[in-house]
Amino acid sequence: MEASQLDALVDAARAGGHWAFERLWLELSPRVAGYLRGRGVTDADDVTSEVFLAAFQRIDRFDGDGSAFRSWLFTIAHHKAVDAARRRSRAPDLQPYHPVRDLRTATSAEHEAVAAREVDEVKDLLATLSPDQAEVMLLRVLGDLSVAEVAQATGRSQGAVKQLQRRAVAQLQRRIEETQGYPVPSGPSTTIAPSR
Repeated sequence: MEASQLDALVDAARAGGHWAFERLWLELSPRVAGYLRGRGVTDADDVTSEVFLAAFQRIDRFDGDGSAFRSWLFTIAHHKAVDAARRRSRAPDLQPYHPVRDLRTATSAEHEAVAAREVDEVKDLLATLSPDQAEVMLLRVLGDLSVAEVAQATGRSQGAVKQLQRRAVAQLQRRIEETQGYPVPSGPSTTIAPSR
Protein backbone atom coordinates (compact mmCIF):
# COMPACT_ATOMS: atom_id res chain seq x y z
CA MET A 1 0.00 0.00 0.00
CA GLU A 2 1.33 3.40 -0.93
CA ALA A 3 2.05 5.94 1.79
CA SER A 4 -0.60 8.35 0.49
CA GLN A 5 -3.25 5.62 0.64
CA LEU A 6 -2.29 4.74 4.21
CA ASP A 7 -2.37 8.44 5.13
CA ALA A 8 -5.89 8.75 3.68
CA LEU A 9 -7.11 5.65 5.53
CA VAL A 10 -5.75 6.94 8.84
CA ASP A 11 -7.39 10.32 8.28
CA ALA A 12 -10.71 8.66 7.43
CA ALA A 13 -10.49 6.34 10.45
CA ARG A 14 -9.69 9.28 12.70
CA ALA A 15 -12.81 11.01 11.34
CA GLY A 16 -14.91 7.97 12.27
CA GLY A 17 -15.05 6.15 8.93
CA HIS A 18 -15.77 2.54 9.82
CA TRP A 19 -14.84 1.42 6.32
CA ALA A 20 -11.35 2.86 6.92
CA PHE A 21 -10.96 0.80 10.12
CA GLU A 22 -11.76 -2.30 8.12
CA ARG A 23 -9.22 -1.45 5.41
CA LEU A 24 -6.52 -0.73 8.01
CA TRP A 25 -7.26 -4.10 9.59
CA LEU A 26 -7.08 -5.90 6.25
CA GLU A 27 -3.84 -4.20 5.27
CA LEU A 28 -1.93 -4.32 8.54
CA SER A 29 -3.27 -7.20 10.64
CA PRO A 30 -1.31 -9.95 8.81
CA ARG A 31 1.96 -8.14 9.57
CA VAL A 32 0.99 -7.53 13.20
CA ALA A 33 -0.03 -11.18 13.62
CA GLY A 34 3.25 -12.32 12.02
CA TYR A 35 5.23 -10.10 14.36
CA LEU A 36 3.35 -11.48 17.37
CA ARG A 37 3.87 -15.08 16.23
CA GLY A 38 7.55 -14.34 15.78
CA ARG A 39 7.63 -13.06 19.36
CA GLY A 40 6.19 -16.41 20.50
CA VAL A 41 2.65 -15.25 21.23
CA THR A 42 0.59 -18.45 21.07
CA ASP A 43 -2.76 -16.74 20.54
CA ALA A 44 -1.45 -14.22 18.00
CA ASP A 45 -4.81 -13.74 16.27
CA ASP A 46 -6.52 -12.81 19.54
CA VAL A 47 -3.71 -10.47 20.54
CA THR A 48 -3.79 -8.90 17.06
CA SER A 49 -7.45 -8.13 17.67
CA GLU A 50 -6.52 -6.58 21.02
CA VAL A 51 -3.90 -4.42 19.30
CA PHE A 52 -6.36 -3.08 16.74
CA LEU A 53 -9.08 -2.61 19.34
CA ALA A 54 -6.72 -0.53 21.45
CA ALA A 55 -5.65 1.49 18.41
CA PHE A 56 -9.19 2.09 17.19
CA GLN A 57 -10.39 3.09 20.66
CA ARG A 58 -7.71 5.79 20.81
CA ILE A 59 -7.49 6.81 17.15
CA ASP A 60 -9.30 10.08 17.77
CA ARG A 61 -6.35 11.13 19.96
CA PHE A 62 -3.73 9.89 17.47
CA ASP A 63 -1.82 12.62 15.69
CA GLY A 64 0.27 11.63 12.70
CA ASP A 65 0.35 10.22 9.18
CA GLY A 66 0.12 6.62 7.96
CA SER A 67 3.76 5.84 8.72
CA ALA A 68 3.37 7.14 12.26
CA PHE A 69 0.19 5.09 12.63
CA ARG A 70 1.97 1.92 11.56
CA SER A 71 4.76 2.64 14.03
CA TRP A 72 2.22 3.36 16.78
CA LEU A 73 0.39 0.13 15.96
CA PHE A 74 3.58 -1.91 16.33
CA THR A 75 4.36 -0.10 19.59
CA ILE A 76 0.99 -1.31 20.87
CA ALA A 77 1.77 -4.80 19.52
CA HIS A 78 5.11 -4.76 21.34
CA HIS A 79 3.39 -3.94 24.63
CA LYS A 80 0.67 -6.55 24.04
CA ALA A 81 3.36 -9.18 23.31
CA VAL A 82 5.04 -8.36 26.62
CA ASP A 83 1.67 -8.64 28.38
CA ALA A 84 0.99 -11.99 26.68
CA ALA A 85 4.38 -13.33 27.78
CA ARG A 86 3.62 -12.31 31.35
CA ARG A 87 0.21 -14.01 31.22
CA ARG A 88 1.74 -17.13 29.70
CA SER A 89 4.39 -17.29 32.43
CA ARG A 90 1.72 -17.17 35.13
CA ALA A 91 -0.71 -19.67 33.64
CA PRO A 92 -0.21 -21.76 30.52
CA ASP A 93 -2.97 -21.35 27.95
CA LEU A 94 -4.32 -24.80 27.18
CA GLN A 95 -7.22 -24.88 24.76
CA PRO A 96 -8.29 -28.41 23.88
CA TYR A 97 -10.03 -29.08 20.62
CA HIS A 98 -13.82 -29.22 20.84
CA PRO A 99 -15.41 -30.54 17.62
CA VAL A 100 -18.72 -28.66 18.00
CA ARG A 101 -17.47 -25.24 19.15
CA ASP A 102 -14.12 -25.12 17.35
CA LEU A 103 -14.49 -23.49 13.95
CA ARG A 104 -10.96 -24.15 12.75
CA THR A 105 -10.62 -26.02 9.49
CA ALA A 106 -7.78 -28.17 8.31
CA THR A 107 -5.73 -27.68 5.17
CA SER A 108 -4.18 -30.50 3.20
CA ALA A 109 -1.51 -32.55 4.92
CA GLU A 110 1.01 -31.62 2.22
CA HIS A 111 0.38 -27.90 2.69
CA GLU A 112 0.66 -28.23 6.47
CA ALA A 113 3.90 -30.20 6.21
CA VAL A 114 5.54 -27.63 3.91
CA ALA A 115 4.28 -24.70 5.99
CA ALA A 116 5.40 -26.34 9.24
CA ARG A 117 8.86 -26.98 7.82
CA GLU A 118 9.18 -23.36 6.70
CA VAL A 119 7.93 -22.05 10.05
CA ASP A 120 10.31 -24.39 11.88
CA GLU A 121 13.22 -23.18 9.76
CA VAL A 122 12.40 -19.54 10.52
CA LYS A 123 11.95 -20.31 14.23
CA ASP A 124 15.28 -22.16 14.26
CA LEU A 125 16.98 -19.17 12.66
CA LEU A 126 15.33 -16.73 15.09
CA ALA A 127 16.38 -18.94 18.00
CA THR A 128 20.02 -18.33 17.09
CA LEU A 129 19.49 -14.63 17.77
CA SER A 130 19.27 -12.88 21.09
CA PRO A 131 15.70 -11.87 22.02
CA ASP A 132 16.54 -8.22 21.28
CA GLN A 133 17.98 -9.08 17.86
CA ALA A 134 14.96 -11.24 16.99
CA GLU A 135 12.58 -8.48 18.00
CA VAL A 136 14.38 -5.92 15.83
CA MET A 137 14.42 -8.27 12.84
CA LEU A 138 10.71 -9.07 13.23
CA LEU A 139 9.79 -5.40 13.41
CA ARG A 140 12.02 -4.49 10.47
CA VAL A 141 10.98 -7.38 8.20
CA LEU A 142 7.40 -8.26 9.19
CA GLY A 143 6.47 -4.85 10.49
CA ASP A 144 8.24 -3.06 7.63
CA LEU A 145 9.24 -0.39 10.13
CA SER A 146 12.13 1.99 9.68
CA VAL A 147 15.02 2.10 12.13
CA ALA A 148 13.49 5.19 13.74
CA GLU A 149 10.10 3.49 14.05
CA VAL A 150 11.64 0.38 15.63
CA ALA A 151 13.56 2.59 18.04
CA GLN A 152 10.35 4.34 19.01
CA ALA A 153 8.39 1.08 19.35
CA THR A 154 11.02 -0.59 21.55
CA GLY A 155 12.33 2.39 23.49
CA ARG A 156 15.87 2.02 22.11
CA SER A 157 18.10 4.50 20.35
CA GLN A 158 18.41 4.33 16.58
CA GLY A 159 22.08 3.42 16.96
CA ALA A 160 21.17 0.49 19.20
CA VAL A 161 18.58 -0.72 16.69
CA LYS A 162 21.10 -0.51 13.83
CA GLN A 163 23.69 -2.41 15.86
CA LEU A 164 21.19 -5.12 16.83
CA GLN A 165 20.15 -5.46 13.20
CA ARG A 166 23.76 -5.67 11.94
CA ARG A 167 24.60 -8.36 14.47
CA ALA A 168 21.40 -10.26 13.71
CA VAL A 169 22.04 -10.23 9.96
CA ALA A 170 25.64 -11.39 10.49
CA GLN A 171 24.46 -14.17 12.82
CA LEU A 172 21.78 -15.28 10.36
CA GLN A 173 24.29 -15.31 7.49
CA ARG A 174 26.67 -17.48 9.54
CA ARG A 175 23.85 -19.85 10.49
CA ILE A 176 22.62 -20.21 6.91
CA GLU A 177 26.16 -20.82 5.65
CA GLU A 178 26.62 -23.52 8.31
CA THR A 179 23.37 -25.31 7.52
CA GLN A 180 23.37 -24.86 3.74
CA GLY A 181 27.06 -25.42 3.19
CA TYR A 182 27.62 -22.42 0.95
CA PRO A 183 28.27 -18.72 1.53
CA VAL A 184 25.38 -16.28 1.56
CA PRO A 185 25.99 -13.19 -0.57
CA SER A 186 26.57 -10.19 1.64
CA GLY A 187 25.66 -6.66 0.88
CA PRO A 188 22.86 -4.25 1.61
CA SER A 189 19.36 -5.67 1.62
CA THR A 190 16.55 -3.56 0.23
CA THR A 191 14.02 -4.93 2.71
CA ILE A 192 15.97 -4.24 5.88
CA ALA A 193 18.49 -1.61 4.94
CA PRO A 194 19.91 -0.11 8.16
CA SER A 195 19.69 3.46 6.83
CA ARG A 196 15.88 3.43 6.38
